[in-house]
Amino acid sequence: MNTNISFKYINKLAIPALIAGISEPILSITDTAIIGNIDTNATESLAAVGIVGTFISMLIWVLGQTRSAISSIISQYLGANKLDAIKNLPAQAILIVTLLSVLIIVGTYPFAETIFKLYNATGSILDYTVDYYQIRVFGFPFTLFTMAVFGVFRGLQNTYYPMVIASIGALLNIVLDYIFVFGITNYIPAMNIKGAAYASLIAQITMALLAAIYVLKKTDIPLKPSFPLHKEINKFIIMILNLFVRTLALNITLYFATRFATGYGAAHIAAYTICINLWFFAAFFVDGYASAGNILSGKLYGAKAYPVLLQLGNKLIRYGIATGFALALFGVLFYYPLGRLFSKDPEVLSLFYNTFWLVLLMQPFCALAFIYDGIFKGLGKMKFLRNVLLFATNLVFIPILFWLDSLGYQLHGIFIALTFWIIARGVPLIIKFRKIFIPLSQKT
Repeated sequence: MNTNISFKYINKLAIPALIAGISEPILSITDTAIIGNIDTNATESLAAVGIVGTFISMLIWVLGQTRSAISSIISQYLGANKLDAIKNLPAQAILIVTLLSVLIIVGTYPFAETIFKLYNATGSILDYTVDYYQIRVFGFPFTLFTMAVFGVFRGLQNTYYPMVIASIGALLNIVLDYIFVFGITNYIPAMNIKGAAYASLIAQITMALLAAIYVLKKTDIPLKPSFPLHKEINKFIIMILNLFVRTLALNITLYFATRFATGYGAAHIAAYTICINLWFFAAFFVDGYASAGNILSGKLYGAKAYPVLLQLGNKLIRYGIATGFALALFGVLFYYPLGRLFSKDPEVLSLFYNTFWLVLLMQPFCALAFIYDGIFKGLGKMKFLRNVLLFATNLVFIPILFWLDSLGYQLHGIFIALTFWIIARGVPLIIKFRKIFIPLSQKT
């Protein structure tokens, strides 16, 4: 079995995964940048995009964990040279998650106004939020399908095809965003925030179609479910349930962050939206190395190549720190242009400039946490990931957030709490990984 973990090989996996990863936040960032520059109610519309983006991210992250579970199981079977025994699992997993996504649409579409009132949205912000969500939500099944197919490719150690699919989707979204939001004189009316939602929906449908075509043409994995259920489906469901609880904890963090920011006023939620979307962008950027860790750790674990797995963990610590500092440096160099890219409102820009440095400060810690998230997903150790995030959210983030809010820190309080939350996520993973694999590598 190939156990190559050279810098060149890791980057061969990581760079396409990075490009595929950043395509998702590009959908939200494009909406944010374009909506922030419309002529009518830009600040209120930008706030609505931020609120809906947080809620949709929650839904996608809760059910999109099929990607990690599928990737983990396939990569471990690949490492054990038993790939033929796992071919029928992906189609069954995709069917399960698609049915759940339809239930999500049925359960949230009629209650959109009630849901977003929980985020402190009122008045015109609430109206724009409902309009935007009731279009975007129909892209949910297509996004989950695409993410599950990406999990298949990751398990097969292939990040190239997901990169192609995601890049096409992101480019299409950017073009349609501009056309639908601003319109084309005498041809297409300006649709403002609804236009951004339609652009994202069309891009998501296109990516799902491309994903189906690529997996059918480039692999032996079928998309038509067959029965009886695969013997690994129980393991898959347990992984999903652990990741489900973990992701709920993650989204409780984002819910409280967004709710507090909204409560501070329209300019605050608009500035928070810019900061959090840039934070998401950086997170998905680092996801390239997290994906490489996910892909390689599962394969090496399946092959019981423990010394090589330990070397991989050590290398990714160095790469993670370097990537985090590089992202922070980029943010420092383009600090003011980034703000002007997303808004013209002086109050929003002032709040953004006064807060964004905290987002940059946490980048090295984010990189380590996200990379080791990827490694543990590849190992299939979802229960430990669940427990770590429950600890970080309930015992670190929420108490710090409420304390700093009581002191009047507002946006600073949110991002300081997020920084400690990230540290509380990353450090236990590194300690646990070394505790497991240093002894195993010595026995090999």
